[in-house]
Amino acid sequence: MTSTGNSTINNSGEYRRSRKSSCNKGNWSAINIVAMVIGFVIFWPLGLLILYWNIKGREVKDLPRAVQQKWSAMVNGSWSPSKNSDHISGENTVFDEYQQTQYDRIVEIKDEIKNRARSFKDFRSDSKRREDEAEFKDFMSSDRSKDEK
Repeated sequence: MTSTGNSTINNSGEYRRSRKSSCNKGNWSAINIVAMVIGFVIFWPLGLLILYWNIKGREVKDLPRAVQQKWSAMVNGSWSPSKNSDHISGENTVFDEYQQTQYDRIVEIKDEIKNRARSFKDFRSDSKRREDEAEFKDFMSSDRSKDEK
C-alpha cells in the first residue's frame, strides 16, 4: 500500500481517500451531527449555526455558554468577551475611582427618582382621597337639606 498526501493506493491499484483526511476539519461526533440535523429541522439558521460550530471543531455542548457570553457582552456594550464586563478597568486607579464615584452617583439619582415617584403617588392618592371626602361631605350636606324640607 502506497500513501501519498491525503490519498491511498492499495495493492489492487484502487485509489481511495483516507477517512481521516476527509473529516479532519470539524468535530463530527454523533451528538454534534444529531444536534445539527435537529437544528435544521427546527429552524434552518440554527442548523447553520451548529454546522459552523462543528466546522470550527467545537463541541455542541459548549454552544449555549458561548452564545450567552456573546449576548451578555453585546447587552453590556462590549463586543469583546471578558470575564467581568460590568467593570472595564484601566490601569489608572484615579480614573477607576472617578468612574466608581459616577456609578454611585447614578445609583443615588435613580433611588431619589424612585422615592420621588413613590411620594408623588402617595400624594396623589391622598389628594384623591381628600377630594372624594369633600365631595361626599357635600353630598351628605345637600342630602340632609333635602330631608329637612
